[in-house]
Amino acid sequence: MQSYDLIIKNAQVVTSIETKYADIGIKDQKIIAIGNNLINSKETIDATGKYILPGGIDSHCHIEQKSASGLINSDTFESATKAAALGGNTSIIPFAAQYEGFTLTETLEDYHKLAKKGSIIDYAMHMIIAGPNNDLLNLELPEQIRLGHSSIKIFMTYDRLKIEDIDILNIFEKARDMEAFISVHAENHGMITWMVSKLLEKGYTHPKFHSVSHPVAGEVEAINRIIGISELMDQPVMIFHVSSEKGVEVIRNAQARGVKIFAETCVQYLTLTSDEMDKPGVEGGKWICSPPLRKTRDQNALWDAVKDNTLCLISSDHAPYSFDSNGKLFKGENPNFKEIPNGMPGLNWRLPILFDEIVNKRRKNLSINDFVRLTSTSPAKIYGLYPQKGDIEIGCDADLVIWDPEAITELSDDMVVDGSGYNPYSGRIIKGWPETVILRGYVIVFNNKVIADPGNGNFLPTKLSANVKPKGIIAHDLLKENNYGANLQS
Repeated sequence: MQSYDLIIKNAQVVTSIETKYADIGIKDQKIIAIGNNLINSKETIDATGKYILPGGIDSHCHIEQKSASGLINSDTFESATKAAALGGNTSIIPFAAQYEGFTLTETLEDYHKLAKKGSIIDYAMHMIIAGPNNDLLNLELPEQIRLGHSSIKIFMTYDRLKIEDIDILNIFEKARDMEAFISVHAENHGMITWMVSKLLEKGYTHPKFHSVSHPVAGEVEAINRIIGISELMDQPVMIFHVSSEKGVEVIRNAQARGVKIFAETCVQYLTLTSDEMDKPGVEGGKWICSPPLRKTRDQNALWDAVKDNTLCLISSDHAPYSFDSNGKLFKGENPNFKEIPNGMPGLNWRLPILFDEIVNKRRKNLSINDFVRLTSTSPAKIYGLYPQKGDIEIGCDADLVIWDPEAITELSDDMVVDGSGYNPYSGRIIKGWPETVILRGYVIVFNNKVIADPGNGNFLPTKLSANVKPKGIIAHDLLKENNYGANLQS
């Protein structure tokens, strides 16, 4: 008779494609049985009346990372992954940020040390490239991709991070050759810089003007430009944190004509608006992030795009800064909007808020299966973690979350365990909560308490997923062997 380390009984098992009543049998950190009346286990959890979902995968979060301003955000891997686990996540993909003057190799080595010491849950890594010199592109990048870092992020804005178009083309070419995926922060740097200078010159310094300083036109232009580069190079790309109705339109049109473009949005753009920044004094700075929170019209368009899969996943873009002199107010007690670091906490709140919006409120008639797809299965498939992560099937890691669909919770600052010290959703009442979190067959959260130790998480090496590989057709026959099209003119 088969024996198990753990059996979870009597729950509704939910994946991205189906919901069914079943028991789950776990052994040696893997799911080895899904069926009825499983017995003979060292431990059994009765989940009657509950849902079992795959562990959440937050594929866009900033942890223990230096910002473009040089400020380290307010989290350690321990505090951030504790928040993530309490919020129903079992895997994360944070960013190892390489700046000009630092090698990619030393950046990743240092970041791995931090993650190995502190992470409570499993983790992969994106590589932020800010200094794409020849050594980095030709020597370091191939080695790091071989070591399991298949995701590259670039910025089109921020003084210390932005990549010019010629270097974007070089990075896209290398990524395509070496089978890596690219994600992009797409905003027009010149438009933002110009708008900031005009606003500050006229004395418009309040946090609410942050939204004005990042015009929608800047997001649209940058998205259009990166789509053009992607199409030219036949290099698929993920457009991060889409925030506007017009940005969605550009992406949807490109996808309709066959360009292999992926895009995400974040929980804050779906549930908050720029009105949050219009508070007395500088309190509105708590909600400063980039791109900024926008209007209700944009929010509605984002939900439509989630429904039709123009936007294929929802992340947190967790980037916490404490609301004091060590964080948001590091430039003084009365900073202008430009002096306030960009970022909001979200690892703890993404899944519970989306569960309430999708499963209970039935936003756009989305289902609990859509919730799983958007928050677990889709990120796993896109970033090369599937089928190890992101699903409930025999052979998958036993990363499971038991949700109480009836639990009522009022979100508050008192619940915060990450380094921000505040909850941007404080006062919101939601229904549904991840009461038990299981990582690789071991319970790591029980009764809303983390019972795993720092260093419990494993590194998840990735390789380019089949879902995001190039189409194999380069525009204008732009092939090296044809001397970039020149041979065709001979």
